[in-house]
Amino acid sequence: MADKRNVFISHVHKDDHGLQKLKDLLAPKGLEVRDSSIHTGKFNNATDEHYIKTQILAPAINWAGVFICYVSPQTKNSDWVNWEIEYAAKQGKRIVGVWEHGEKECDLPDALKEHADALVGWNGDSIIDAINGKDSWEKPDGGACDPVPLKRHPC
Repeated sequence: MADKRNVFISHVHKDDHGLQKLKDLLAPKGLEVRDSSIHTGKFNNATDEHYIKTQILAPAINWAGVFICYVSPQTKNSDWVNWEIEYAAKQGKRIVGVWEHGEKECDLPDALKEHADALVGWNGDSIIDAINGKDSWEKPDGGACDPVPLKRHPC
């Protein structure tokens, strides 16, 4: 029986194709991802930014137990991705960055650099470990990243 996890996957719409690949990578390892993110198959016609943030994205992020950022070259400059990460951090969500399949390494969204609990390569076991609480920092090939400064927590 698969472990079912409620997850929000932050991404740019150009990367919609990668969401199913991510779910397909994890399913044979026993993790069924129930994704609340907005993608082509679950698109809406809303145009008001405030409405989108408060009535569509915020509830979807709140529902999720874990927040994943699908990291591709396009995510760095996405105001939406950065907002979603910031919002998830304010809600106390576990934030996991997952490098796009085949990515060689690109710049990360600023909010991900600040708030991520883990950043892992395209490896099902590493992704599941990160979702389950292991704080790892990997390059896209799974090798260790250079050390990063620790997050500061208020006392």
